[in-house]
Amino acid sequence: MDFGSIILPSDLECLLSDETAEPHALPLALLEEITNGFSDEQQIGKGESAVVYKGNLENRIVAVKKLSNTYYMFEQEFHQEVECLMMVKHKNIIRFLGYCSDTQGSVEEHNGKLVMSEVWHRLLCFEYHPKGSLYEYITDKSRGLRWRDRYQIIRGICQGLHYLHQKNIVHLDLNPTNILLDHNWVPKITDFGKSRHFVQMQDNDIIKITGMPGYLAPESYSRIGVTYQHSYQLDIYSLGAIIIEILTGEMGYHDVDEVRII
Repeated sequence: MDFGSIILPSDLECLLSDETAEPHALPLALLEEITNGFSDEQQIGKGESAVVYKGNLENRIVAVKKLSNTYYMFEQEFHQEVECLMMVKHKNIIRFLGYCSDTQGSVEEHNGKLVMSEVWHRLLCFEYHPKGSLYEYITDKSRGLRWRDRYQIIRGICQGLHYLHQKNIVHLDLNPTNILLDHNWVPKITDFGKSRHFVQMQDNDIIKITGMPGYLAPESYSRIGVTYQHSYQLDIYSLGAIIIEILTGEMGYHDVDEVRII
């Protein structure tokens, strides 16, 4: 596949259809085109640091994650997410198609004068799953999910997380909103903005942990940070909370003081 200076929606569709293809740098113009200029009508999700849009190709759909314009607050998350996503390829990890890191000049008025400012664009492109996230299916006794589906979802999350840990990657924000479901109820772990790669760290490195209440290990609240050796256990705690919620439809057990791996 020739990814030259001009990439068309048809090229991205070819990339999506080729399971062996590696992620590519994608031009801002392409992502603007397929999202109709990042229009509100194409918006399918919104978080603290990003908005996710549906990108329409000729025969397929992709998801485009656009980081906040206050990029300097989330630049590290962008680099961490791209790095981790470039390293992984697994049936229970969201498929990463490409990224865009673009800077454009913009002339604006400031104190009565025209000044040139820089507008930074940080975007990620993924496969699209219309079922949405696990969060939408695990309240009210898991909303009638069959036991075989619950088992498959739990098994898939475990396999995906095990794969990440084998790659020395900790997710650090595992919760039902960050697990997407395909049309066959196969779970896909996504959102690696807070993830870390072990190889970059030393034993005394400290990680500040933030996450969704109820899925974050209680000891994280009483510390400024944790060492990387402890961090994978935090993923295991989050996994346990998710499993309990899938089985019962309710948030998990909270009266614990620490995570123990037996």
